[in-house]
This record gives sequence, C-alpha cells and structure tokens, in this order.
Amino acid sequence: MLDSLLTPWPGEPALIGLHLDGDSISESFRHGPVNEVRAWASVSKTVASLQFALGSETDPTLGACPAGPEGSTLTHLLAHASGLGFEADSPRAPVGSKRVYSNVGIDLAVSTMTAGDPREFWGREIFAPLGISATLQGRPSSGVVGSCEDLAMIAGEWLRPRLMSEAGRDRARTVFLPEIGGVVPGYGRFEPCWWGLGVEVNGKKSHWMGDWPSLSFGHFGQSGAFMLVNVEEGIALVATSTVDFGPWAKEYFSTVTSSLREEILRS
Repeated sequence: MLDSLLTPWPGEPALIGLHLDGDSISESFRHGPVNEVRAWASVSKTVASLQFALGSETDPTLGACPAGPEGSTLTHLLAHASGLGFEADSPRAPVGSKRVYSNVGIDLAVSTMTAGDPREFWGREIFAPLGISATLQGRPSSGVVGSCEDLAMIAGEWLRPRLMSEAGRDRARTVFLPEIGGVVPGYGRFEPCWWGLGVEVNGKKSHWMGDWPSLSFGHFGQSGAFMLVNVEEGIALVATSTVDFGPWAKEYFSTVTSSLREEILRS
C-alpha cells in the first residue's frame, strides 16, 4: 500500500507513522531511508514550540514577555501575530490583527527564550535528553538537520510528553487569536488561519493536513519534510524528503497525509 501511495513523491522520501499504545509509542510503519540526515527547513519551528512548552513549565508568565514590535509578546511572535514580515524586522501589520508568517519573528522568539547560543541550548536541553542526533546548523526558524527517526522522536514527545508536562504541551498547541486570518506559505489565505505557539493548527483549512481533525497540529517545510500530530487520536506522521516542496506536493500532501492517517488508525 505504501509503495503505490508514495509513487508520486519524487526522490527518496522517508516516513514514519506513530501511534500511542497505552503509555508507549509504537510505529505503525516506516518507509525509506529513515536514518539519513536531511534538512527539516520550517519543521524546525516545532522545536521552537517545544522550547516554549518546556520554558513555560518553570515560568508560567513566559508567553506574556514583551518581544518584537511595541505591544507584541513572545506569544505573538510564536503565533505569527506580531505583524513582522516574512524576513522583515519592521511591522507589516498592527500587532494581533492578522497572521503574517514570519521567520524573523520565530528567530526573535527563540533568542528571547534562550540564554546563550540557540544551537548549544537546543542540543543540551532538547536533542540530548530525547536521545537524538539532530542539530541546529542555521537559524532556529529553519536550520535543523536530522533524520526521519529524529523527527519521529520529536513527534513522540508531543504525543507522550516526557520532558514537558501535558499542560505545557497543551499551552503550545492551543490556538492563539483564533479569529484572525492569514496566509499559509504555498497554500494561500485562510479565514480564520489557526496557529498555536510555533505549530500550525489545522482548523477548517483545506491544505497539506488533508482530513486530519481540526485540532491536529504540526508544520511542513520547504525541504519537503513535515510533522503532523493529533493528540486526541494518539497518532503522528513524520516525513523527510530529498526533493523540495513544490507544485508536485501542493495537492499530493493532502492525499498522502489523509491516507496515512487511516493506515495509522488501523494499526
């Protein structure tokens, strides 16, 4: 089933499906070179979200920390609601008025949360405790490189938290300003456009998350990688790719994520 479903995916995709089995994470399937180290691109933002979830455990007021444009907080930055542009450090919109997807906003959020070099911090506080070999080799918004197995460990932490509490996990995946609209790069404008703190939440969008339930969350990247998690169903799907996201993926991702959700639920 996997081979025929993945035929339209060019190159050598690597995928792992996960499901929560009691108190343990089990694999529903794995496909391709899951140990090969590849770029995650914007899927790196899920690590920034995890950092927030961990930090909010010791500092419940972390999200209210002023950061970015005047009137903006760390929460605004992580939810792409600060008004900062994609790569611009000057506001394109008033704070909280619309969802303006911003790499620079995520980078600023991570620097606000981090004492020292984010590369060392993520390695010490997130990657090493999870037992993975992924590394941050560039900016936090897009610079993680690691294997599909590494990405599955990140997804597993969202499904069954060990470094963070379930309350911390849920703070990060809760939609911030659910009424505002915005653009998902590659897919266009959605009204509303749901986002948590560093992770996209599906809501009522029709796009790469396919028919995953509305509270499903995750991220895709221009590298062709993605992570998709549904806590309520206890399932997750991760992928890395040798071919960048492009026209081939725009419609196909919704097909493959929908079909593989059914496969995981059957396992």
